Amino acid sequence: MEAETLAQVEECLAAGVECIMLDNMDLATMRQAVRLTNGRALLEASGGVTLATVRAIAETGVNIISAGALTHSAPACDISMEMEGM
Repeated sequence: MEAETLAQVEECLAAGVECIMLDNMDLATMRQAVRLTNGRALLEASGGVTLATVRAIAETGVNIISAGALTHSAPACDISMEMEGM
């Protein structure tokens, strides 16, 4: 389940959600979500993750970090394949 606020994290916990994606939360809010959850659900940090921020995000105590920058910011490579004489 995706949560953008601590209130939504609380709702997820009350509903028995096992994994909560913390969407675009700042570091302080992520730390609060980790304390609030207290191991009752896996927490995934997502949104705004870069190589420059990943360590600080990991230090909040979340269980999983998603970094879309690995795919949506990757440069394209133009590859073609030609077949002859089949």
